[in-house]
Amino acid sequence: MFDFIRKHTKVTMALLFLLIVPSFILVGMNNNGPSGSNGGVVAVVDGKDITQPEWDQAHQNEVQRIRASMPSIDVKLLDTPQARYATLERLVRDRVVAAASNITDDYLARELQKIPEIAALKGPDGKLDMERYRQLLASQGLTPEVFEANVRAGLPSRQVLGGIGASGFSSNAAADLSLNAYFEKREIQLARVDAADLVAKLAPTDADLEQFYKANEKLFQMPEQANIEYVVLDIDTVRKAISVNEADLKTYYEQNIQRLSGTEERRASHILITVSKTASAADREKAKAKAEDLLAQVKKAPDTFAEVARKNSQDTGSAPAGGDLDFFARGSMVKPFEDAAYAMKKGDISNVVESEFGYHIIKLTDVKAPKRPAYEEMKPQLEADLKKQEAQKKFAEIADTFTNGVYEQPDSLKPVADRLKLEVKSAANVVRQPKAGAAGVLSNPKFLAALFSPDAIEKKRNTEAIETAPSQLVSGRITQYTPARTQAFAEVKDAVRQRWITQRAAEEARKEGEAKLAAWKAAPASAASLAAPMVVSREQIQKLPPQVIDAALRADASALPAFVGVDLGAQGYTIVKVNKVVPRDAPLEAAAVQERSQYTQWWTAAENLAYYNGLKERFKTKILVTKPPVAKLGAEETVTQ
Repeated sequence: MFDFIRKHTKVTMALLFLLIVPSFILVGMNNNGPSGSNGGVVAVVDGKDITQPEWDQAHQNEVQRIRASMPSIDVKLLDTPQARYATLERLVRDRVVAAASNITDDYLARELQKIPEIAALKGPDGKLDMERYRQLLASQGLTPEVFEANVRAGLPSRQVLGGIGASGFSSNAAADLSLNAYFEKREIQLARVDAADLVAKLAPTDADLEQFYKANEKLFQMPEQANIEYVVLDIDTVRKAISVNEADLKTYYEQNIQRLSGTEERRASHILITVSKTASAADREKAKAKAEDLLAQVKKAPDTFAEVARKNSQDTGSAPAGGDLDFFARGSMVKPFEDAAYAMKKGDISNVVESEFGYHIIKLTDVKAPKRPAYEEMKPQLEADLKKQEAQKKFAEIADTFTNGVYEQPDSLKPVADRLKLEVKSAANVVRQPKAGAAGVLSNPKFLAALFSPDAIEKKRNTEAIETAPSQLVSGRITQYTPARTQAFAEVKDAVRQRWITQRAAEEARKEGEAKLAAWKAAPASAASLAAPMVVSREQIQKLPPQVIDAALRADASALPAFVGVDLGAQGYTIVKVNKVVPRDAPLEAAAVQERSQYTQWWTAAENLAYYNGLKERFKTKILVTKPPVAKLGAEETVTQ
């Protein structure tokens, strides 16, 4: 049964909301303050202002992050007042948590060394091998400074709020009481009044449609749009213009042949006598002495190495194979072992080598030299590599030319395009917000915002060079601008008719449903047209709309049967008769344990939120912008053709 909780997040979030409400009551709701920006200040945390530009930048970063992870998302959803306000709340939260934290360099160092990959870089003396640390980060395209800044940014939340998450607790009795109530079942019967069934009865006149149009003109607006020209400079364009001569290719081949050939691999066998790093000096000497005795044996009779390893090596993984470790490259073994193995010749037996695992006797059994690829075989790759390197060097230089060119000759993109051999592209009916399915630079909010800036609209000047992706710049200009306008009635008459019918059918369905509801409440026995009984719960929704399930479970169970009405808008109206309460089936013990664990997580989240609200009060946090109402869809959507 708990599978339902994990698979139906909307339902679980509803329960979470129920749990969070008490925390608001206990701690107090945040006062958002008056509307307006108070001279550019939109929030205050610990006496420090958050300004409108900071909010704008944070939201732009959030939009770009979401679009990068969800390219198909409708960008209109990301630029609503509700979405922008959510960004402000996150920005405030970060500032509150930062104010409550104390991230010292020592704290950061301790947290870094909790990362297993970094902890593995510590040497025998316990100190971090900085060279290997830099190499590890470089392999991921990071510098220590950037990586540590990223880690530091995530630490305040963990330091301030992590303790609550680790100490969350709720009793089994409280969990069972809440969960049993939440998953209670009810037997219901339904009667539907479908709006679609009433459409045929509706025949609007032209006067009706014109009246509706005049009352709702904002629904029939065409957004501002523009025809544009634009030029893109990217790394691919630069690379295509680069040619590499044969002499450079051959020089590059000779300089990089070792890298291109791959790495040398070696095969070794070993005999290991283990001893802990924390062992006493006497124990370590005893282990070393045993290793020295075994070394003397194999030096005397090298062909017995495998047999001696099988009988004496304490490496349980390799001992059955005579100590064989197979082939390995540099970086695969602990450093003392690797240094010894790579200093030997095939067939050599080392002296006793000490590592963090104990004492080794190593026999080098084979060397696999890397294969040297032929020049002709590598030529295509060499050419691609050289072009890429040259393009990266030249891009910065050409980018300056591009940036200066679009600014110095602002009335046309042709001069800079001709100079850099770029194509002037065009696009029609471009709007301020990226269209669904838009790709490339025309889906970039930053570029579109520059195109529709007052200067670009009024003077039709080139935009500045906008970075729309790594190593990609674009500049555009408007060639024809059409401001937003209300479409004439004749243009949208069909859309007006559809809206009028949808709205009127919903109204008629609601009236008919409310009349039946009133009659059945007055005389329950007259409700003969109800459908057959069914049992519903938050687990068994019977393919019903969530509003119907919610109404059925919220109905007053103290006086049954109970009748409730549910307005489903354009879908119509549903009457719900609640006949009786059906207790929840007791879950199996394993499921009950899992449910209680999930409940504890929900309760901990509520405690976390309560603590955070307390921090907001402590740091005198104020959001100076009025919170927008929950967005509504339907009749308020704008119709465009």
